[in-house]
Amino acid sequence: MMDPHTEPVYGEQTGGSGLLHRLEQLERENRRLRRYGTMMLMGIAVILGLGAALIFFSGRFGLPGSAQVVVARQFEVRDIDGRVRGVWGAAEDGSVRLAFNDVGGRQRVRVSLLADGSAGLSFADSADRKLAVLGLLPDNTTTLALTDPAGIPRVVLGVAPNGSSNLVFADRLGTTRAGLGVDVRGLGTFTLAERDGVGGAREELLDTLEASRADSGLALPPEASARPNR
Repeated sequence: MMDPHTEPVYGEQTGGSGLLHRLEQLERENRRLRRYGTMMLMGIAVILGLGAALIFFSGRFGLPGSAQVVVARQFEVRDIDGRVRGVWGAAEDGSVRLAFNDVGGRQRVRVSLLADGSAGLSFADSADRKLAVLGLLPDNTTTLALTDPAGIPRVVLGVAPNGSSNLVFADRLGTTRAGLGVDVRGLGTFTLAERDGVGGAREELLDTLEASRADSGLALPPEASARPNR
């Protein structure tokens, strides 16, 4: 007959073995999780390495099978708010233009190449008045025009195909008033427009030369001393 005092001891032994069994199961689970974690880290490292290598080689040589040429008639550049800030495209007339807009959508800088070969660079204000224009014509004439706030050309610098160059100044109405230049022979020229009324700008220039002669004792050249009658 079993001693009743042995039952607690048996229960304690049974409970202790169960606890040991659960601890062994936890250790096995931990070892399995560690193996899975190590394998996962190795997989992530391999994927990151392949991604870095792909980015490096694609940036240097391009992606395999990727297009080397992008074909389009027009490209647009938009800011963070979706406003068009730049346009680059070809028109139906054969011209190509690159334009930059301000935040209001107004073109302020424009680069153009027309079908006939004319090229230009212009800077405009908010009212689309061209304040500065640099142009090249098909005959190789180059010009630089500067305008006032009203859009009237006031200064024009140009070089002709024959090698002559001119710098012209205009008044507020756009009428030429003075000019400097070098002709095809390499001789300098200076032109003043006639004043309204009696006399002209040439007489005013001769008066200045005569005053200089009186101060310095120099004589006027023969062609300059032949003054027109007032």
